Amino acid sequence: MFNSPLLLGFDHFERVLDRAAKTSAEGYPPYNIEQTGETCLRITLAVAGFSDDDLTVTTEDNQLVIRGRHRNDEAERVFLHRGIASRQFQRSFVLAEGIEVMGARLDNGLLHIDLERPMPEPVVREIQIKTGRTGKTDGGQTIDVSPDDRQDRR
Repeated sequence: MFNSPLLLGFDHFERVLDRAAKTSAEGYPPYNIEQTGETCLRITLAVAGFSDDDLTVTTEDNQLVIRGRHRNDEAERVFLHRGIASRQFQRSFVLAEGIEVMGARLDNGLLHIDLERPMPEPVVREIQIKTGRTGKTDGGQTIDVSPDDRQDRR
């Protein structure tokens, strides 16, 4: 798609699109995203067969990255039939600005990762209005702007 000579310098975008296409085609492990509060989210991944030692949850730049890798204890085991997948995985989620990872817990084969976007406290400050005639602030007026007034103007 980006092989045209008119699209020079777009190799980075092509790599990003290829990576996104590969990860979206990969459906393992399945996951849910739910809103648990006004500012809270929870990502739940089905990671049956993985222990907490097999899983890592990290943030890299603006991405939440979950990796799963089984320990190599299968060398001593002899399988007559192998129907349960034990493959490693990596699942990434792009986090919006300000989202914080509050914690992760493993419960009955489900990995729950709780996220929160803290609501910024409104900052109210008083701005002094200068008069146009002298440029001095003496005798000027002030307007007090409250958070309620700002919301009414939107």
